[in-house]
Amino acid sequence: MLKKHLNTLITLIFLLIFSGASYAQTATKDSTSLRDFLSKLESKFDVKFSYADTDVESVYITKPTSSFLEDILNGLQDETGITINKLSDRYYTLTKTSTISICGFVLDNFEENNIPGATIEIYESNLSGITADNGSFSFENVPVNSLVHIKHLGYKPIFIEAKELIKTTECKAIAMALSYQELEEVVVTQFLTTGLKKLNNTSIELNPSEFGILPGVSEPDILQTVQALPGIKSVDETVSDINIRGGTNDQNLILWDGIKMYQTGHFFGLISAFNPYVTEKVAIIKNGTSALYSGGVSGTLSMRTTEELPLNFSGGAGFNLISGDVYGVIPIQDNMALQVSARRSYTDFLNTPTYTKFSEKAFQDTEVNSESDFYFYDFTANFISEINAHQKVSVSLINMSNNLNYIETVNDTIAPNRSNLNQDNFSVGGELQSEWTDYFSSQLSVYYTQYYLDALSISNNDAQQLEQNNLVKESNIKLTTYYKLGEHINWMNGYEFTETGIENTTNVNQPPFASNIKGVIRKHGVFSEISYSSEDEKLNGFIGGRLNYIENLDTFQEYIFEPRINVSYELLPNFKTEVLGEFKSQVTNQIIDLEQNFLGIEKRRWILSDGDALPITKSKQGSIGFNYDTNKLYVGIDAFYKEVNGINVYTQGFQNQNQFNGEIGSYAVKGAEFLINTKNNDYSAWLSYTFNKNDYTFDVLEPSTFPNNLDVRHAITLAGNYTIGNLKLGIGLNYKSGKPFTQPNENDPINETVFPTEINYEEPNSSRLPEYFRANASANYTLKMSDKMNVIFGVSVLNFTNRQNTLNTYYRLLDDTTIETIERLSLGITPNASIRISF
Repeated sequence: MLKKHLNTLITLIFLLIFSGASYAQTATKDSTSLRDFLSKLESKFDVKFSYADTDVESVYITKPTSSFLEDILNGLQDETGITINKLSDRYYTLTKTSTISICGFVLDNFEENNIPGATIEIYESNLSGITADNGSFSFENVPVNSLVHIKHLGYKPIFIEAKELIKTTECKAIAMALSYQELEEVVVTQFLTTGLKKLNNTSIELNPSEFGILPGVSEPDILQTVQALPGIKSVDETVSDINIRGGTNDQNLILWDGIKMYQTGHFFGLISAFNPYVTEKVAIIKNGTSALYSGGVSGTLSMRTTEELPLNFSGGAGFNLISGDVYGVIPIQDNMALQVSARRSYTDFLNTPTYTKFSEKAFQDTEVNSESDFYFYDFTANFISEINAHQKVSVSLINMSNNLNYIETVNDTIAPNRSNLNQDNFSVGGELQSEWTDYFSSQLSVYYTQYYLDALSISNNDAQQLEQNNLVKESNIKLTTYYKLGEHINWMNGYEFTETGIENTTNVNQPPFASNIKGVIRKHGVFSEISYSSEDEKLNGFIGGRLNYIENLDTFQEYIFEPRINVSYELLPNFKTEVLGEFKSQVTNQIIDLEQNFLGIEKRRWILSDGDALPITKSKQGSIGFNYDTNKLYVGIDAFYKEVNGINVYTQGFQNQNQFNGEIGSYAVKGAEFLINTKNNDYSAWLSYTFNKNDYTFDVLEPSTFPNNLDVRHAITLAGNYTIGNLKLGIGLNYKSGKPFTQPNENDPINETVFPTEINYEEPNSSRLPEYFRANASANYTLKMSDKMNVIFGVSVLNFTNRQNTLNTYYRLLDDTTIETIERLSLGITPNASIRISF
């Protein structure tokens, strides 16, 4: 440690000596003291200068080359900002002014054209404006020591000292360099609805601020919206338990400002935990993931808050029949800003029709006379600062919580069953973006995230208490570099380190039982990726990979290589083909506590791979697609194959003869996705179809191959929206074939030859639930109060036909050895309404 500090000290001393020597050499050869120079002028031209010592001390100037006094004095004024007044032919006064007048012309240094509309901001003052049609600008009363910030979309920002722009007979020309930041080309400007875009790398981008309307959603909802896309559904009708191409929810990588999220929903997944009004964009990736990302064997959702400094204050507030929220974007200074949001439900003191329907769905498997006290909240903050023209730093924070107190009264002579469930997530992260040259840039990011689940159940007339806790702590640091190899080739490289610790505790008093399982996994990853875009933009894509070194401190170490490819080519005008492939892995999974363990409320707990009972989960996926796109019509079809190995029955939610076995297996999905979308400025209508054949393989089970719990073979969506002035309307129909389940053997339902007695089941997942159908509608109206203020009224109805859909069926054996059938039903007709104000 001492040697390390000694080396650091020596390095600093060397740098200081070198800097001082360089400065001294520069001052000697190229500059001189203003005070000394004025003395020489007095002797040479027989003049006298009057000035305050404090105005000229420590001021150095470049030696003038002119031999004429007037030219020399004009040059001194321009360089120093000191005003020189001529009192007579011999006497002059020097005054250091606090403000100056500045002017300039902003030019494009590539074509040398004027740049109109460039933003000019002057630090240390409230002065700002834009350049005129000829690229000119001018300001009066500018602080002499202030900085002038010049920026324009498509150009690199410039910081320049105000005294370099002092107004003279000729205003200074300022050349702005073009920004070579590689942006993802937008292929479809409106995809299903405004605010949804398909990018050149085949991913989908959602922009909530530009969002239109989807059936059943009166306000933007990130996790509800992604389910409108082919291949992304939820078999249990929640907004956070999302299944991408037949995978479980824990196999999705959910990122918020680069921070991995272990909690994504409120009220058991019925409400999204992310505020759409402070989320600038969401990237949705089903395959062909960049080597930048690690984890998420099924898919990736990456959410980003604002990344640009705002010029003005903006914000909004609103409420619906579940919660209220407020948000604001606040410029602090010209180079820094703060974005905040807060939301809280009022379900703990006010019942609404929407909350009633949500409660009925969440607490279906209960006795009569039940009471619940539930509320949630979330809070976000994002600080952005431009350190200089080439560096920007941001810090993001998110905190969310769910709190439930539940009482279930069986009869008046027995104490009620009581349950408490609390979920909390706190995450903080930071990013430093640096542009070192026109061709080389970097991004350094760090984050810490913590998730905590605390569940307490008191039952059997207060005789039995069950307490369960799940704690996740994760730290991450990532350094990514970007190098422009040529006009059409970019090279990305990086290193990432992640440490994840998870603890699960269980305590039961009757019969006595205690369990405390802890684990820590450290993961090192290096990644590299080459991206290419042809000059005619017909060929686009990237190829790369990751090498991960994973170590569980107690049990195992493993190297895993993950290649990635993503290529698209325009075969004919408006007609493209896409080839995607990836290998991925993950070390975190969720085990699912069966619903009867918590009064009908399902709990999921995070666990770590241990290399034995739960190996590292690995996937490989390939797909090929074709799409035809014009301004009014999009037609796309994709075929894919995905295989996921290293799954455990505990992570799959079995509710049959295999639910307690703990076997290790895999699943494979063969599928196709089709979408046709026709649209113009007033309407958008689309039809999507998804086919999945999803099968498990567990070698030790009989039979070894059978349908996956998420094997929904067919899914169809027919929907559209229409805009009439300030009124937006949306209506849609959703159809899905029933998911598989396992029934008791009809001829011999109970096995009494074993102890305890158990149910005799048919072959796993050999039966199917009835098909699912739901119709949704929504509308909102925007009332423009002024140029900057709008009031938006929204209404929506989920399942307006009030169809009862069966989401799941399972069985349990009662004390009298009879079999009870449990059915989980969908939401009934569920209305919602909202009102918002934005400014």
